[in-house]
Amino acid sequence: MSYTFLYNYYILSLSVGSLIALIAGVVVFVNGPKRLEKISWFFLCASSAIWSLGYFFMISSQSHDIARLANLVLHQGIIFIAFFYPLFILSLTDSYKKHKLLLLTLSLSVIVFSTLNFSKDFVTDVIPKYVFNFAPEAGSLYKYFTIYFFTSIIYAFFILFRSFVTSLPEDARRFKFILLASIAGFLGGGSFFFLTFNINIPPVLVILVPIYQIIITYAILRHNLFNVRVIATELLVFSIWVFLLVRTILARSLQDALLDGGLLVLVIFFGILLIRSVLQEVRSREEISRLAEDLRIANVELKKLDQLKSEFLSLATHQLRTPLTITKGYISMIQEGTFGQVPQKIRDVLSKVYLSNERLISLVNDFLNLSRIESGRMKYNFEQMKAEQLVESAVEEFKELAKEKKVDLIWKKPSGALPEVMIDKEKFHQVLMNIIDNAFKYCKEGHIEVSMSEEAGRGSSDKNILIKVKDSGVGMTREELDSIFKKFARAQSGSKVNTEGTGLGLYLAKRIVGDHGGEIWAESEGHGLGSTFKIRLPAKGEEVSKQVQFKEFVEKI
Repeated sequence: MSYTFLYNYYILSLSVGSLIALIAGVVVFVNGPKRLEKISWFFLCASSAIWSLGYFFMISSQSHDIARLANLVLHQGIIFIAFFYPLFILSLTDSYKKHKLLLLTLSLSVIVFSTLNFSKDFVTDVIPKYVFNFAPEAGSLYKYFTIYFFTSIIYAFFILFRSFVTSLPEDARRFKFILLASIAGFLGGGSFFFLTFNINIPPVLVILVPIYQIIITYAILRHNLFNVRVIATELLVFSIWVFLLVRTILARSLQDALLDGGLLVLVIFFGILLIRSVLQEVRSREEISRLAEDLRIANVELKKLDQLKSEFLSLATHQLRTPLTITKGYISMIQEGTFGQVPQKIRDVLSKVYLSNERLISLVNDFLNLSRIESGRMKYNFEQMKAEQLVESAVEEFKELAKEKKVDLIWKKPSGALPEVMIDKEKFHQVLMNIIDNAFKYCKEGHIEVSMSEEAGRGSSDKNILIKVKDSGVGMTREELDSIFKKFARAQSGSKVNTEGTGLGLYLAKRIVGDHGGEIWAESEGHGLGSTFKIRLPAKGEEVSKQVQFKEFVEKI
């Protein structure tokens, strides 16, 4: 490279660097609350600007005296950088309270080296070096300052790296890029030390200093939006801009200048579009992340409300259950003649009241079981028994309703003995009542047939009990068959015939049968062709007998 090109490159890098440093410091300082992190960054940028301007005037000066004065200024800037950069890192990582001794040492070092800056043992003189008009010549004490400078900076790197390792992912990502940007920046600025000690390594990396300041400024102002892709994109685009700008300024001919200038304009235009698109993508992702967090919070609140609803249902149903049970008892006593003979007209009315009360009790039990299931407090008392006894008992309870509605209720007893099953008598009785009552609701005339049979299980020795409740009612479509076992769901065709249902009975029946290890489903050929509800329970007679015998044996011990 030619002398002129290199000289102009350093002049441009230092002047642009000082300007960017001032802008970076001021922008951060005036934006938002004045935290120690922002204050220390402002003074660090000011120190960097002093160093850049001092070097600029020294290497471009034609006067030895001005160059000597500029040397004092630039080294004062370096002395302050060695203090404010560790302070910035300590405030950034919120660890300055743990490093009070370090801050005291740095403060004393600033005083000592600021005093030595005026001594010829620090910098003996400024003389022509490399492509510069003047550059500092190290004195006998300068090596101690160099050790101090890099020790303080490297220790700050160590603090930042430790915070990066131990922090949460969002902060760790921020610390990582600040660390990488800092290393790049100090490689650029620190490369001038070689020239001071007459080591033949030119400071060509000086362009990294303003880039490092841009990255850290962005990280401070927008650490909540700090993103790998954004930083990488901006760094790439800014680097290309600076490179083309330098080429345009240092062009050897008008034609080259116009070509590089035109290319710079195009790259600026498309670079802005690229950065905007990446930022838009980042904002979209953050918006999605924010909405997801809002949704999570809303879901937590909904679960709390659902829990409160379940507790309210449990309390309300407990309070309703007692008076309804008492009412049922008194009606039964009146019907049985406990309080004397009752006229037939009153008996008919009492029968209707009794049936309505039974439905209310069933509804209250449904809500009570719903609250227990949703709160995880549903308890079962399983016992070994013949299921046909329970089914026959449930059918008997609907004989009066069948007479009233003029519906034939048919109980087809199994031809032979069926295997015993393990069931909760009370809970399964409620399932049967819901299924049979459901058949009556949607069967205005015709018949309801309840039957039981034995069928083979999956294994060669497994057996199942199959309970069927078949009616000649309104029937259902395929879509309705898929949805009737959902909470608060009702078939459209059935809701026109009967408006009393809540859509809970079948939902609870499915949950209870499922907890028994069984299955429940419905079948229908379509509207007007009736429905068949089937319950399949695993027969575990032998296994249950062994469990009961073992339990009795343990209790005897």
